[in-house]
Amino acid sequence: MESMDSVLKEKLLKLDATALAEWVKKNNVTSSEIVSLYIEQQKKVNPFINAVVEDRYSLAIEEAKSLDEKRHTYKQLPPLYGVPITVKESLHVSGMKTTGGLEHRQDLIAREDAPVITRLKNAGAVILGKTNTPALCFNQETDNRLYGRTNNPWDLTRTAGGSSGGEGAILGAGGSPVGIGSDIGGSIRFPAHFNGVLGFKPGMRMGSSAGHYPSATTPLQERMLTIGPMGRSVRDMELLNNVLFPHSTANRYLQFFKIEVLPGTINYPLTESTVTMMDSIEKFLTESFSTNRFIPPYFEESSQLWLEMLASEGSELIEKSAFHNDRSNFLKAFLREKLTNRSSVDPYLSMGILGSKLFKPSKSRVKEIKNILAQGDIILEEYLQNRLILFPVYHTGALKHGKVYKEIFSLRKTFLNFMPYVAYANVWGLPSLTIPIGKDELGMPISIQVISANGNEDAIFRLGKILEKKFRGYVPAQFTDQRQELE
Repeated sequence: MESMDSVLKEKLLKLDATALAEWVKKNNVTSSEIVSLYIEQQKKVNPFINAVVEDRYSLAIEEAKSLDEKRHTYKQLPPLYGVPITVKESLHVSGMKTTGGLEHRQDLIAREDAPVITRLKNAGAVILGKTNTPALCFNQETDNRLYGRTNNPWDLTRTAGGSSGGEGAILGAGGSPVGIGSDIGGSIRFPAHFNGVLGFKPGMRMGSSAGHYPSATTPLQERMLTIGPMGRSVRDMELLNNVLFPHSTANRYLQFFKIEVLPGTINYPLTESTVTMMDSIEKFLTESFSTNRFIPPYFEESSQLWLEMLASEGSELIEKSAFHNDRSNFLKAFLREKLTNRSSVDPYLSMGILGSKLFKPSKSRVKEIKNILAQGDIILEEYLQNRLILFPVYHTGALKHGKVYKEIFSLRKTFLNFMPYVAYANVWGLPSLTIPIGKDELGMPISIQVISANGNEDAIFRLGKILEKKFRGYVPAQFTDQRQELE
C-alpha cells in the first residue's frame, strides 16, 4: 500500500463497484491493492462512526491474494471480481457472528452463508466486515446494547438511520464501495437518505430472505421484507440486484411511462428544502416526459397497514429473542431501564415490543387487511404498469440522535404522519430506488424514491440514472474529526 500513489488512492476511494471491477478486469489494479486500501479507509473512519462492528480483514486480504493469483484461469471474470464489500450484521456470513445487537448472542457464530452472501462470493466480492443495526433491526435508528450507536458521517451528532444504519454510515464515509442491507420498513431507504448514498429495495418475492436474523414470521411480514444493495451509483444498484436475484428483466423504455411526482402540498410533513427539491425534479422531467403531480391509490392507508402487518402476530417471537432466559417481562425491563439504566434489553426495543402488543390487529382485522391487500395488488399492478411514482424518503434530512425514533415509535401514532413515504413500497411489495438529490437547510443529504410495479425495474434504473446525472447523486461525506461535537 505504501507504494500506491496518493492520487491513485484518492481516485480508487471514489470509484463505484462497477468501475472497480472494471479496473481489476483490465489489470489496472489488483484486488489485494483495492481491499487493502478500503481496510485502511475503514480503520480511519470507523472509530468516529462505529459502523463496522465485526471485521474479517485478515481473511479478506488472503481471499484477495487468491483472486489475484487465479484470475488467469477465468475466460470471463465474475461481475464483482476482487471488489470489497460490507454487509449488514443481520445476514449470516459463515464464521462471523449474527447477534441482532443482543448481548446474549455475542458468541453465536454462523455456520453457513445466507443465500445472498453465497451469490456475492460467487460473483467475486470480498467481504470486509459486518455493519451495525438496532437491536433485532427493530428501529429506524441504529443503536444497541452490544455494539453501541452508529453516527452519521456528515454530522456525528445526527442519526445514521436504521435498520441498515451501519451500512449507510460506512458507505457515506467512503469506507466501502458497496454494501448489502435489508428493508421491512424503510431500513435500506432511511440510511441511504440520511447518509447520502444509493439504496435499492427489491419488490416482494423477488428473492429469498433466508439467512436473515430476525426472519419474517408471517406471510404479511414476508411480503414486506427484502434484502437489497446500497452503494454509490444507480448502475451499481442494478448490477447488485442482478447478482443477488438473477432473473430476466425486460427492457422498459421511459417514453412509454407516465411519471407522477407526489405533490408538495400534500397534508403530511415536508421541509421546505424537500418541497423545493420535488418541484425542481418535476420541472426537469416535464421537459422530456409526461409528468404530473398526483397521490397514488392507497397512499394514505399505507402507514396504518404497515404497522398492523408488522404487529400481526404480536411481538411474541421478538420478545422471546430479546429476553432469552430473562424471566422479567418487557414492561419491567423498560421501566428498569428508565429508572436505573440497567437493563440488558435496549429500551428502544422494549418500546417497540410494547407498541406491537398495543397495536396488534384482531383476527377479523387481519382478515380485512388480507382482503385490502388482495384488492390493492390488482389495482396497483394495473395502475403502475406504465407509471413511475416519485416520493420523498422522509420529511427531513438526518435529525439529532433519538429524534427519528420519537417521531415513529410514539403511542400517539405520529408514525401515521412520518411513515407513508417509505411504508408504501413495503406494504405493496414494490421495488424502490433511493437517490441522493440535494441538501437540506443544514447541509445534510436528502433523497428521492423512484417506485413502480414489479417487472419495471429496468425503467426505475433508467430514470434513476437520469436523476443521478442531473442532480446530486453520491457524494462522500467531508469526513473530519468531529469528536469534540459529541463531548
